[in-house]
Amino acid sequence: MTYVQADPIRAPARAQDLVLRHRVRGYRAGDLERAYASLEVEEDFFVVYGFVSRSVQVLMHPRSRFRSTWSPSLKKRAADLLAFVRERGVVHPRDVDRHFDHGSVTNYWGGSSSATTHLLERMQHRGMLRVVGRENGIRLYGVADPRSAPADRATRHERIDRLVDAAVRLYAPLTSRGLSHLVVTRLGHAVPQWRGPELKHALARAKKRLARVKSESREWFWPADETPAATATDQVRLLAPFDPLVWDRDRFEIFWGWAYRFEAYTPAAKRKLGYYALPLLWRDRVIGWGNLAVKNGKLDAKLGYVGTRPRERTFKNELESELERMRGFLDL
Repeated sequence: MTYVQADPIRAPARAQDLVLRHRVRGYRAGDLERAYASLEVEEDFFVVYGFVSRSVQVLMHPRSRFRSTWSPSLKKRAADLLAFVRERGVVHPRDVDRHFDHGSVTNYWGGSSSATTHLLERMQHRGMLRVVGRENGIRLYGVADPRSAPADRATRHERIDRLVDAAVRLYAPLTSRGLSHLVVTRLGHAVPQWRGPELKHALARAKKRLARVKSESREWFWPADETPAATATDQVRLLAPFDPLVWDRDRFEIFWGWAYRFEAYTPAAKRKLGYYALPLLWRDRVIGWGNLAVKNGKLDAKLGYVGTRPRERTFKNELESELERMRGFLDL
């Protein structure tokens, strides 16, 4: 896949595990975290934060231009923290807190985060540190290998094009609008040193090499070596909120005629689907959603449907098979 989006919420498992269970035979919740040190993957920001193949991750570094915006005091703190990590080898944010105790800052969701933890994350984004593993879900940090900048414009263009191709292969088919959002906005955060004209030129190059078709006034793009085919099977799948099949919300609504919303951060009184609704795929249509939880060691599944629940016996059997797969995935 080259990349899988990460999310810390477990309902009933983390998003990265829910994505991988459909794509890795025998996958169990937590396998990615347990096997991380032996895999050619890195935690990093690609489309958003997640796990990315090392061969793709190296294309995004160094994010050197961005580092020059740090204040002298922040650079000094980063240098001290880098020396501390280098001396220790591997550090837990708790250890860094104890050593430096720089107070707290407001995080993205409005809560309070340790300032040292925030600095660890910023240093990871800039390629100074890397995540070497996790302890009970908490990132452990080590010093990252330095990366060299592209020597010339042709090499830089090649790197950008490879990043674009990796993202498109994962999320295609994309509308012209979706492709632009993916390349210019999402990858713009992953490679801040190439924001602006560089990514707009990369988008133009991508449109020339991708396969395309116009349908109902929309233009769709996908990798030229892929042949879209209708291969719907009698299977039920409960998808992660960030599964590549679900990720493009505009495409979701175009394909299946209703708007899916991720509501974990929506006030409970305003939720329509539920805290962590998993889109319910039946054959080649997403027909509803499921909210799953583990209660007293048993799987509790509450399902909702956009229209009428399918009445075929095949659907009933396949739904139970999917819930049984979920129980195995969760080791229930």
